[in-house]
Amino acid sequence: MAPGGSALKEVLESTSTGMDYEVKMAKAEVNNNKPTKSGSAGVGKYGMHSNNGVYELLECPVCTNLMYPPIHQCPNGHTLCSNCKARVQNTCPTCRYELGNIRCLALEKVAESLELKHEQHCRFRPYACPYAGSECSVTGDIPTLVVHLKDDHKVDMHDGCTFNHRYVKSNPHEVENATWMLTVFNCFGRQFCLHFEAFQLGMAPVYMAFLRFMGDENEAKKFSYSLEVGAHGRKLTWQGIPRSIRDSHRKVRDSQDGLIIPRNLALYFSGGDRQELKLRVTGRIWKEE
Repeated sequence: MAPGGSALKEVLESTSTGMDYEVKMAKAEVNNNKPTKSGSAGVGKYGMHSNNGVYELLECPVCTNLMYPPIHQCPNGHTLCSNCKARVQNTCPTCRYELGNIRCLALEKVAESLELKHEQHCRFRPYACPYAGSECSVTGDIPTLVVHLKDDHKVDMHDGCTFNHRYVKSNPHEVENATWMLTVFNCFGRQFCLHFEAFQLGMAPVYMAFLRFMGDENEAKKFSYSLEVGAHGRKLTWQGIPRSIRDSHRKVRDSQDGLIIPRNLALYFSGGDRQELKLRVTGRIWKEE
């Protein structure tokens, strides 16, 4: 059971290699999908180097690492990090005055600002859980999230780079803003998340399928994917680059970066009786040379 809500009843048939795959529905989408941070990035505070004058001000004169709060200073304004304060026996290494317990609050604010900016852009910062059916505050590296998706959200995990899914809903007119159960594919030694959602695009009800890559944007650009849906001699196709899970599923959806199917056409592809959604979406993932 996915944390945050129950799954709508649908039937799973199985496999990603060409057979029908009937996808379960997840809980209706939460409008404000902003995962909260539950852990900090697994990167030390020290080790960032720059010729920028601000970084030079933050360099401890003893260990030469960047200083982060608490930052201490002597009566003459010379600073050093808290780790080195004990090492110099409370004596300023620059002017030899006694350090006391004076804090350099202005420099601490600068350091906190730089640290926040670094965490927001650091490629080693943790990823947010890509599950779209409910709010989830879990963060971590990719292996951690793969286990989390499997054990906690009970998502469908499959091996292979091709898929053939059938998305079903008995009364599609009841669903104006919902997500189907996420599917994760292991392909080329990496993981990809297949999303399928129903929502209003302006005044028009639509369905949308798109792929996200479990990794950074630069890695995502090494792959491409295609999606296709159709029936009765007609079809819609989409080809694109999977978006990194650094971008939330809501951000990708709102940017319309995927296969968009108007409801009337989706019901036509489902058989034309307008009573039930039975939409077959096929796709393929490949690696760009």
